[in-house]
Amino acid sequence: MKAKQIQRLMAVAALVVLGVTACAPAVARVQDVIETKDVLRPVSRELKSGLELGGDGDPGIEASMPTAPVGVVAAQAGDVDGLQDRLTQLYREANPSVVFIVVTDGGTGFATSGSSGTGWVYGEDGTIVTNNHVVRAGTYYEVVFPNGDRMEAELIGADPDSDLAVLQVESLPEGVGPLPLGDSAGIEVGQFSIAIGNPFGEQSSMSLGIISGLDRSLPSQRTTTSGSTYSLPAVIQTDAPINPGNSGGPLLNLDGEVIGVNAAIASTSGSSSGVGFSIPVDVVKRVVPSLVEDGEVAYPYMGVSFDGEISLPELELYGISQTRGAYVIGVSPGSPADEAGLVGADPETGRGGDLIVAIDDRAIDDFSDLNGFLVLEAEAGQTIDLTVIRGDKTVVLPLTLGERP
Repeated sequence: MKAKQIQRLMAVAALVVLGVTACAPAVARVQDVIETKDVLRPVSRELKSGLELGGDGDPGIEASMPTAPVGVVAAQAGDVDGLQDRLTQLYREANPSVVFIVVTDGGTGFATSGSSGTGWVYGEDGTIVTNNHVVRAGTYYEVVFPNGDRMEAELIGADPDSDLAVLQVESLPEGVGPLPLGDSAGIEVGQFSIAIGNPFGEQSSMSLGIISGLDRSLPSQRTTTSGSTYSLPAVIQTDAPINPGNSGGPLLNLDGEVIGVNAAIASTSGSSSGVGFSIPVDVVKRVVPSLVEDGEVAYPYMGVSFDGEISLPELELYGISQTRGAYVIGVSPGSPADEAGLVGADPETGRGGDLIVAIDDRAIDDFSDLNGFLVLEAEAGQTIDLTVIRGDKTVVLPLTLGERP
């Protein structure tokens, strides 16, 4: 069965997530925000003969299962088998390229801040993608491949703003190659998502879920001397179970393509609670080549602080007439925005700031739109035209982007 056909089988999503993630003493760190779902559902044997979900199954099972979503009527044995076959094939193909990363201080044991995590083969040259927060816990990196091969890896580059890092081993095991990259444009809420990684140090574990949200953001792990903060846009939200140790591992679609790099979970307990976050593959395509070539990433920079989202009460507070746009709270002296003539709000009243509503005739609905443009499309040194509402006037300001300090 083709991947696109399987995408429609939402009725069986919870029926195939059996025993794919394990619980063991936690060794890895995921980050403050944590991710994912732990809704492993038992499968009634009657399902194989075409029993309707939520029907007259085993009362013990039925009592523990949530009601099926509207429109999910039945799951046939052939559908289950088709999805199961695809998932097992995907695992066989992808898992050899997903590695366990042990981070230490270079001594004989874990550093006090040591950790472990996941990575995946990016290039034929032995480059491996993982998270910045995985590699920053130590200085010595041991990579363990699913076939048992262990290799020392060198840190090529790391970027705290995207939480991505690149390691490199001297050679890849025979038969192991890079995972194919997908495209962020094809990702939709409701599509299946598969995570392969090493939760709690349990190597080569796979979990299944769906894309549960798009256009989320994650804060940068970098502390600036100016007090400025940055955030990563276009982040994927998934309910595929992700736990400490999954960090840096691939989030895959049913075609086996990498659509994200698992980075964080939202949790009050430190383990999966159904909300996980994955760095989108388009960020990987933009950041990783720079890390491989230069060891660092140059982001475009305006030098502006914004209100992330304008609420209705803030319309009166700011003295503006619409909620769509990115409202300028402050402008850094000597920054590209300052030189372009952007005006920040009065720090006493909050009023008088410019409202950016378009960049190069492209509508900007909020700060997320603007940030997505800067991180995913713009380049330092590029000149852009900002359409700004200033009081009762609309003005266009050319601005030459600098490089993020």
